[in-house]
Amino acid sequence: MNSSLKDKLAVLPDKPGCYLMKNASGEIIYVGKAKVLKNRVRSYFTGSHNGKTQLLVSEIVDFEYIVVSSAIEALILECNLIKEHDPRYNVMLRDDKTYPYIKITNEAQPRLEITRKVLKDKAKYFGPYPNAGDASEVKKLLDRLYPLRKCRNMPKQVCLYYHLGQCLAPCVYEVSAEENQRLVDEISRFLDGGHEEMKQTLTEKMLQAAENMEFERAKEYRDQIKSIEAVMEKQKITFNDTVDRDIIGFAVEKGWMCIQLFYMRKGKMIERQTTSFPYYGSEIEDFMSYVSQFYYDKQNALPKEILLPQESEPELLSEWLGIKVHAPKRGKKHELVMMASENARIALQEKFALMSKDDARTVQAVHNLGHILGIPVPHRIEAFDNSNIQGTEPVSAMIVFTDGRPDKKEYRKFKIKTVEGPDDYGSMREVVRRRYSRLLKENQPMPDLIVIDGGKGQISAAMDVLENELGLYIPVCGLAKDEKHRTAQLMYGDPPEPVNLRRDSYEFYLLQRIQDEVHRFVITFHRQSRTKTMLSSQLDEIPGIGEKRRKLLFSHFGSLKKMREATVEDFRQLGIGDKLAKEIIGHLRKLDT
Repeated sequence: MNSSLKDKLAVLPDKPGCYLMKNASGEIIYVGKAKVLKNRVRSYFTGSHNGKTQLLVSEIVDFEYIVVSSAIEALILECNLIKEHDPRYNVMLRDDKTYPYIKITNEAQPRLEITRKVLKDKAKYFGPYPNAGDASEVKKLLDRLYPLRKCRNMPKQVCLYYHLGQCLAPCVYEVSAEENQRLVDEISRFLDGGHEEMKQTLTEKMLQAAENMEFERAKEYRDQIKSIEAVMEKQKITFNDTVDRDIIGFAVEKGWMCIQLFYMRKGKMIERQTTSFPYYGSEIEDFMSYVSQFYYDKQNALPKEILLPQESEPELLSEWLGIKVHAPKRGKKHELVMMASENARIALQEKFALMSKDDARTVQAVHNLGHILGIPVPHRIEAFDNSNIQGTEPVSAMIVFTDGRPDKKEYRKFKIKTVEGPDDYGSMREVVRRRYSRLLKENQPMPDLIVIDGGKGQISAAMDVLENELGLYIPVCGLAKDEKHRTAQLMYGDPPEPVNLRRDSYEFYLLQRIQDEVHRFVITFHRQSRTKTMLSSQLDEIPGIGEKRRKLLFSHFGSLKKMREATVEDFRQLGIGDKLAKEIIGHLRKLDT
């Protein structure tokens, strides 16, 4: 840390505000907010961090800060600064999909229109609607029911809408402000769930018209009722009340976050929005940052209620937006949030499944990885991982990816022979030595790249064996993990340093797949080894059972459970006498109690 940075850290105020982190080029790479600037900014430069935060901190050479008077002002300012500077390490609201709203304009003679932009113009906005077709159907219904101005520009004479009774013709006749306000209020009530009341009113008028033998008018009322039913009641998921609410859930996997937002309007689910992106901070901070940005430009069209997951922080958002933001712990609202989060989880799984099936991009990712590391195309990649629990049954495993695809016939397992206790560096040295000594002895081709599951220590251990013991110069990279055991960054070089690799790139995803696969393979092998050891040890306790008989018993019965449930007669066919058979059965049943 340079002296200038230390001096600035020493004089940070204990007030709320925003901070802007800069790199050597003066570029703003991260914007954050804090309730206490002194504590939050200093935390970046003290203590240990996960790989992602270390990568950010490694680029910081300077920072600025802006003091504000409250946490809410800090939240608003953060949204402004992120939109203005587009910092590389911030979660960005990049999904520019917009939904249509119905708008009652704020004019002397108001009118209805469909818009995808919500402006701070004192107009009334209703929605969003799933698509322009649905919004258009509702607007057409309202145009027939309420005689607001229809024309964008005032004509010089009345038009067909006036003759149809669908416009009061303010172009020619004077329409009072009171009358316009009455119509606006009725439309607002209708869109706020009052269409049932309108249906009841139209039904009464239809019956009265029929009683007066005004059958054409009765038919008009009947058609209007049918239109209301067709347009306003074709929803999927319903709620007992008519409150407009947004339900938001999220899921994270492999360094990606997916956010699902369900729009519920008038108590009925009308649409969902899905957004996924790589994230670099903590799950909750980045989730709340996204949600804040989402509502920042939409305050005129806010719902009455926002539902968030339990682990979120709804209080600040609620105070800022001036509406109820709730994290329900039980009941139907909690179930809706859980449904949103489950949909987010499934969406991420689908995303990764589709990425893994994209052959062209996978092959290109292999080529790009070589270019990024400055090595020839790594057609054959061999990856290693260790596993032990408190030093017991240490094992290692190696997998092979050929042109970006797992080559399972080439996978290898290693039982650690020379290392005592939980020594990852020693285990890595042994396995690398055994693997590549054998390839040299058998004159087999070497891999183009070796991937180590670990950071600087494991990389250095592998390179030391390869270069100083075996005389091999094979590129070695490491995949460091964060505190939640997720792939955080690629390490390469001598000494190993972080490689700037975008989290949303296919190259990063390829490395994640390699790391996940070698971890799966070594953990499976370790469990099998421990299970066999535990099973064998139980039989070893019985006098008269040696290695030969132990193998015979497992070959015949397959498991201790089947031995325990067997009869004396079942053991006779293996040449085991009745006395020993009874001892085996009795011993195993005693262990089971």
